[in-house]
Amino acid sequence: MYNTFLSIGIVLVAFLTAFMALLALSVVETRRRKSLRQDASAADGSMVFLFDDEAICDATPSARQMLMAGRHTGASSDWQHFAQLLQSRFPNLTERMGELADLGTLTLTSHDGSNRIDAEWRDGLAKIELIDAESHGPTTAMDRLSFDAMQHELESLRAMSEHVPLMVWREDEGGAITWANKTYLDLAEKMGEPGDIAIWPPVKVFQRTELVDAKDLTQPGRVAIQLHGDDTRHWFDLHDASLGNNRLYTAVPADGIVRAEASRTVFISTLTKTFAHLPIGLAIFDRKRQLTLFNPALTDLIALPVDFLVGKPVLSSFLDRLREKRMMPEPTDYISWRQQMSDLEAAAVNGTYEETWSLPTGQTYRVTGRPHPDGAVAFLFEDISSEISLTRRFRSELEMGQAALDCIGDAIAIFSAGGVLSMSNKAYSALWGDDPSITLGDIHLGDAVKTWRQVSADTPVWQQLKEFVAANHDRKAWRNTVPLADGRMLTCDVTPMMRGATMVRFGFDASQTKPASAQDRLLTAEA
Repeated sequence: MYNTFLSIGIVLVAFLTAFMALLALSVVETRRRKSLRQDASAADGSMVFLFDDEAICDATPSARQMLMAGRHTGASSDWQHFAQLLQSRFPNLTERMGELADLGTLTLTSHDGSNRIDAEWRDGLAKIELIDAESHGPTTAMDRLSFDAMQHELESLRAMSEHVPLMVWREDEGGAITWANKTYLDLAEKMGEPGDIAIWPPVKVFQRTELVDAKDLTQPGRVAIQLHGDDTRHWFDLHDASLGNNRLYTAVPADGIVRAEASRTVFISTLTKTFAHLPIGLAIFDRKRQLTLFNPALTDLIALPVDFLVGKPVLSSFLDRLREKRMMPEPTDYISWRQQMSDLEAAAVNGTYEETWSLPTGQTYRVTGRPHPDGAVAFLFEDISSEISLTRRFRSELEMGQAALDCIGDAIAIFSAGGVLSMSNKAYSALWGDDPSITLGDIHLGDAVKTWRQVSADTPVWQQLKEFVAANHDRKAWRNTVPLADGRMLTCDVTPMMRGATMVRFGFDASQTKPASAQDRLLTAEA
């Protein structure tokens, strides 16, 4: 137990000793920094700056005055602001000051020899003193540096205003021009008569009435001017800003924008005229899914009022109105219909939407969705009711023709000009034991002949038939007989048809009957 208390006591004593040592060092460091700041501040007539890294921690009154005089630099830190003020006289100031911590002291002379910097590194702080080399005092240096900073700012502003490709001018409360840049003065000179002497204030390029007509000048107001001897109107977007009781105006050339907008208007007008004669309804929705363009055929097809379409409805409202007007298939339930409409938009963006709408009115529309540039989407509405009716009538006629062929007792096969089996009847399937209607692919004459040879004996008729189908002219109907494997003779009538088609008709004489099979003979004997 005694050893334990002894160990704890030793640890506490060590801890207290370390804590007191740290406290003493902190007090010494604080006193050193305070002494350094007081040393700098005490020199009222000097221009001294104290920097802790890039932050200024103290400065003499004259030094602070110099810093306040150059707040136009827009630097992100105190050191950058200080370096920018002196960069015209000490171009390599930042690079040389990076060596101060290693050197301890540093002296720099300006490139013209009029100023000097004495820098000292003490206790983690950089003490920088600016001295005028001629008077060895701060006043002249401060005045010269302040003047240089303001002169540099003035030269920069003048250079920017002279070279900026915009017209900038300033007007007082009465509308008189008090300042203008070179671009404005050059244009004002062109506005006058040739040979006129430049005067001040210059000619007002934009009259007050034009500025008033520009409506709200907080947004670009577009006005036009015309020079002497020039038939072209030059457009500008005007901006203005308040500077106390004065106004600062800026005129941005807008000829290119006006030409582009005019071309766009002509292009849209041309498209509109073109679409106006199309029988297909067109509706284009922008990336926000608002209706931006439609043609007259759309109003005729979907029966929506023009004022509704002109109001630029969104796609969902457009489809809702179609549903209300019964101009789209009636959904089984509303939730599934909304999901279908979302799928419709996604498919149209991908360019894969194409459906046939059978309307309750009996009409049939083909609706196609196609993507357009800049995220837009276009829908095409085409009335295909007559096409569907024609297709249905044609299908009905085909079914009726097939039914008529099936009523014929002879086997009939019709081959196209290319030798493909187009039609056959039930008697054909019963005779040859092959039903072409259940075959997915095309049946050519060669395939049919292979099937026929399985039932018939060897005959040159099949080769004669191939040559006849392949012939393009001088085709006449002919007849021949084909012996079957069971001994019967099959009559083959070949008749040319329109468009190069060929009809082959197989039949038996009334006197011929199919020989009875062994099973049939057995049943007859039992009877």
